Amino acid sequence: MKAELRTEQGSSAAGRLRRAGSLPGAVNRIEGGTTLVKFDAHAFKAMLRHHSSDHVLVTIELDGKDVPTLMREVQYNVMTGYPVHADFGEVSLTKKIRVSIPLRMIGEPEGVKVGGGILQQSLRVIDVDCLPTDIVEHFDADVSGLGLDKSLFVRDLNLGDKYTIIMAKDVPVATVVAAVAEEVVAAAEGEAAAGTPAVVAKGKKEEGAAGAPAAGKAAAPGAKAAPAAKAPAAKAPAAKK
Repeated sequence: MKAELRTEQGSSAAGRLRRAGSLPGAVNRIEGGTTLVKFDAHAFKAMLRHHSSDHVLVTIELDGKDVPTLMREVQYNVMTGYPVHADFGEVSLTKKIRVSIPLRMIGEPEGVKVGGGILQQSLRVIDVDCLPTDIVEHFDADVSGLGLDKSLFVRDLNLGDKYTIIMAKDVPVATVVAAVAEEVVAAAEGEAAAGTPAVVAKGKKEEGAAGAPAAGKAAAPGAKAAPAAKAPAAKAPAAKK
């Protein structure tokens, strides 16, 4: 990417750059300090379309010199979705850095194809140490050999000698679970989420069914007592003949 130095700072200056078709950016240098730059906005957006990873190695051509950098952050306009600022960090091509790279599952697990199970991916990115030139968009993890109730762990990943995994080896990456077990877990989560309202509703219903306050408690003010049952009227004695 070609870049030019910029000297103006502030939101007003950045707005003028964008209206002129440029994208403001900054490069954090290895020796310290920050270099303010600007890119052609159209060329920058075209570059982004070819990359989906959060970590992209970009060689910035600045003052006739190539500066290897890692794209750190791109800020976007929330209304238009266009980039409005980009931050880069200068890197050494001979020193390893730590990055998080996405994991992509490939293949249809045996437990899904034959056993009717469901594949659950529990780890979506993995932390590795590698050279900047070895950063990839994603790693592929083959799950086709997973049977029912079987898991793929970090220790099973074969990323090659260029990468040092910085995670515990026993962390599960993906698991094939039975469909019934999946439904039971979902039902249990639903019951747990609705547990408190259910108890309250039940308590109110039981209190209403009792129809009277508990023993030892006074009746609510203004409540009328139920009328007492009337005794049957006594019969007059029969007249003597």
